[in-house]
Amino acid sequence: MMDNKPEECSVCFNDYDDNQLRPRTLPCGNTFCSPCIDNAIENGQLTCPSCHAQHAATAATQFPISYGMEAFVRKLKDIQLTQEKPVPAKKKLSFLVQEQKSIISSLITSCEEVLSQLGEYQGQLEDWKSQHLQFQDRLYALVEQNKSAMKLLELEDTSVVDMTTQGEDRKTQLQAMLGSLDTVNTRQEVDITKDTADECSMKIKDWLQKCQELFPDVKTVHTSVKVQETIKEALEMMTTDTGATADLIYLGDSASSITNKVQEITGEVPQKPLTVEDLRRMREPVKRLVKAGWVLAIKRLVEAGRVLAVQEDQDGCRSARITLQDGQLYLHPFLRQPTPAHAHTLQESEVVDVLDPSCTLAFLDFGWAGSTRGRVTIQLTPDTSLARQFVLLCMGQRGHTYCNTKLLWVGDKGHPGECVVGGDYESNDGEGGASLLPGLQGQYRRSGRAGAVCTRGGPGGPWSAQFTITTRDRQDGHQWSWVFGDVVTGLDVVRAAVNHSDIREVTVVDCGVLLPL
Repeated sequence: MMDNKPEECSVCFNDYDDNQLRPRTLPCGNTFCSPCIDNAIENGQLTCPSCHAQHAATAATQFPISYGMEAFVRKLKDIQLTQEKPVPAKKKLSFLVQEQKSIISSLITSCEEVLSQLGEYQGQLEDWKSQHLQFQDRLYALVEQNKSAMKLLELEDTSVVDMTTQGEDRKTQLQAMLGSLDTVNTRQEVDITKDTADECSMKIKDWLQKCQELFPDVKTVHTSVKVQETIKEALEMMTTDTGATADLIYLGDSASSITNKVQEITGEVPQKPLTVEDLRRMREPVKRLVKAGWVLAIKRLVEAGRVLAVQEDQDGCRSARITLQDGQLYLHPFLRQPTPAHAHTLQESEVVDVLDPSCTLAFLDFGWAGSTRGRVTIQLTPDTSLARQFVLLCMGQRGHTYCNTKLLWVGDKGHPGECVVGGDYESNDGEGGASLLPGLQGQYRRSGRAGAVCTRGGPGGPWSAQFTITTRDRQDGHQWSWVFGDVVTGLDVVRAAVNHSDIREVTVVDCGVLLPL
């Protein structure tokens, strides 16, 4: 129903003003006076009296003032005043005084709000300064540790130099005695040389033993390695452009609070629900976004694997990861899996509604020998039942998925018409893979080219959910039937799988669809 009195609050039915009944706009778009918003807040949550949307809030001052509504109310009052009969001069004076009081009171309220924001911002600045001082103390401690390690290394180096000098002297003496043995002529000379050699030998053995006992000094080596590791980790965490000028971010209108603007700059995630529109905005130029900080924060959440689509059924809750790769968003299959701490979720219906059947791209990730070898992206033929069934099994919406299924066998390996079969989601041995959808019959393409994706045995057979991917063109004039898609990227991955020593070791380690946002 249309609101015939936009100048009044729809909860208390009082006209908005510039003092106590200031109009404030909620994120859902509805506007109410400040006291009514304060009265509606319970346990940090505000339920919109009009649309019942939930907003995190502790006070009405968190929401921006609707200056447009205030201007409308003032204009409306001016029109009403011009239509009224002239009042006595004394009454006009009283009205002017009251109007000035109202304006001044409104300015005082605005000052108090900004002073409160400044106080909060100052507290944040003090916290940051305290953290920097703590970091500075830790850096000083790290420098002192490095100095101590250097002193130990210098002492060790001095000791090594001394022992090296002793060893060189002993070696020179032995070489001299070795030379003197070539010139002895009498038994007496031999005995003298032998006595000298025995004495020198004892010194050499003593030197060798000391070297074994002294080096390396465990404390010196351990301290040096640990300090080096700590410093390397600290340096790797530092960015090379900390002193560079950051890209300017448009912070929106002046009604935004100082705290909200700080959150936008730092990328701190506010406590508000995530929407598909937020994901869509990640692809817009950052500098043109009003909420650039929020969008950058969402991007970091997606990259960290903390954004999920959730599906509720009679058996509980299942979730699907949403990931970002090469600038594209991908939805993975719905599985019963632990939800990451502080995850942000979207309802399955919100995410699935954005899928366009006419341009659906699905993917299969193949892996073997303990690692993922590559992604195969498939363009599905629009408006075919087999394509819709393939999407359901890639997404796991009905509890079954191609994830963790094996490739079953290779047909015509090494010859024209080579193909590979997989997709037995039931028994994983080629005997299962029944249809998920009724009435799979219809008009389908035929193809003799590599990269075609079709069903095994036709849409009416017992294995209609199994898929066949062709890897070599046919040359006998025949064509594959029941084609519902084509490989657009990753055909080399399929061919590598075909050439693996045992095709049944190749697994669909992951699957899903591309989100066209």
